[in-house]
Amino acid sequence: MLDKSEMIFGVRAVIEAIQAGKEIDKILVKKDIQSDLSKELFAALKGTLIPVQRVPVERINRITRKNHQGVIAFISSVTYQKTEDLVPFLFEQGKNPFFVMLDGVTDVRNFGAIARTCECAAVDAVIIPARGSASVNADAVKTSAGALHTLPVCREQSLRSTLQYLKDSGFRIVAATEKGDYDYTKADYTGPLCIIMGAEDTGVSYDNLALCDEWVKIPMLGTIESLNVSVAAGILIYEAVKQRNNE
Repeated sequence: MLDKSEMIFGVRAVIEAIQAGKEIDKILVKKDIQSDLSKELFAALKGTLIPVQRVPVERINRITRKNHQGVIAFISSVTYQKTEDLVPFLFEQGKNPFFVMLDGVTDVRNFGAIARTCECAAVDAVIIPARGSASVNADAVKTSAGALHTLPVCREQSLRSTLQYLKDSGFRIVAATEKGDYDYTKADYTGPLCIIMGAEDTGVSYDNLALCDEWVKIPMLGTIESLNVSVAAGILIYEAVKQRNNE
């Protein structure tokens, strides 16, 4: 369970946190909440990327016995950045940008492990969707060995729109997928690059695959059909490091 210092309880307190611009990972709201204050909460949430989950009040009661009024906000352990702000900054610095995008990776430990690899490999940022992603919480930071304190995380409303922006900015998009056309070592990772990894059960969504320049696969020589996503990410990331360092 999260430390209580990472949560905000009560409708008014959560509204104030949103208005103050606090980085909020997600908000739990009891399913049947109905009050003037709750309407004010949903009005405050308009235009934000904060995921809201409607849950039975029993779930909230299991988290805290405080007077939560049916609302709990989980404070993010990181300050999110925007891809569209980071890309021009990196180009202005004379860098050859390297991003990793996670499409539907919801396991906190996998997310933390990938972030750790990214930091070790000098990846410039991890891109995640606002909804359908692992929480960037204390457990993720711990699994990342602290990498999430230094590695930029971009939380985006639409991964598809972000991919299109990256393509328009000159990035090559490489997807890891069992539908891959060829071995991962055959791809070109040398220029501005975004590697996209999907969830282990569903993989990269078709809409996002359609925007990728290359579909690659990692050879499976045993009887198990796929690798853990954090291991697969590490393999591709370090193939990219090898190619980019040999330019």
